[in-house]
Amino acid sequence: MLDESTTTAYLERISARRPDRPDLDSLRHLHERHVLSVPFESLDYQLGREVHYKDKRVVDKIVHQRRGGGCGEINTSFFYLLETLGYSVRLHHGRVWIGGELKAPYNHLLVSAEIDGRRWIVDTGFGKGSRYPLAMDTADAQPDPHGEFSLRVVDDRSTDVLCNGKPLYRFYDDPVTLSDFDQVIWWYRTSPDSLLLQNMFCQLPLDDGWVLLKDDVLSITRGKETTTEKLADDAAVLAAYEEWFGISFDERPTPSPHRSSSVRMAFEEK
Repeated sequence: MLDESTTTAYLERISARRPDRPDLDSLRHLHERHVLSVPFESLDYQLGREVHYKDKRVVDKIVHQRRGGGCGEINTSFFYLLETLGYSVRLHHGRVWIGGELKAPYNHLLVSAEIDGRRWIVDTGFGKGSRYPLAMDTADAQPDPHGEFSLRVVDDRSTDVLCNGKPLYRFYDDPVTLSDFDQVIWWYRTSPDSLLLQNMFCQLPLDDGWVLLKDDVLSITRGKETTTEKLADDAAVLAAYEEWFGISFDERPTPSPHRSSSVRMAFEEK
């Protein structure tokens, strides 16, 4: 559980109202504010820094350092907030679809919430995932500002999440603990095949689009139009981190030696 001062600071960080009760309307509000405020980014993986996800240091990174992170950080931090606010939440493994292929087992961390007997997928750390929670008890389309989402049951323990008919990731309904993600985070931090080492990016939804800074290339989508600019120098890159993501660095982050210009992340393929 988070203490009162941290909870207040967290809600201020994402510009969210404190809920009167842990109901669906409040969850939708918190989910949307988290998605629109906390960037999905790989910078600490690139910089070789420790990645915290099993204790409140991840909350400090997101709330007080005003950073983002990968799914293991963003969704864990949000899990702590929801638990503190009285929601019934559980952690889950997932696997991501990239290029039409379901990638190596258990490379995603996400959350489920139960409210009034209904269960919801809560995933604020996927990049181009849904802006709102997704109902788990229906195969019907679920319209969302980020696309038309739907769930496809695979078997009695796994479900694919799709956007506009394209699978994004597979949700596994087995409850897990944070220690179960140790090998996943270790692999992402150390393997030359890790997409978080191969791609230096910072990405955030806008009210009407997306902004992506991939190394020194800034792409901004507004509606159906995308503008892409290769930034001129280190100062321009640092200014872009500050302007679009609220992140301040003393010097420009250096890409990992495992960077690959040919590998695309899931959020770039939609």
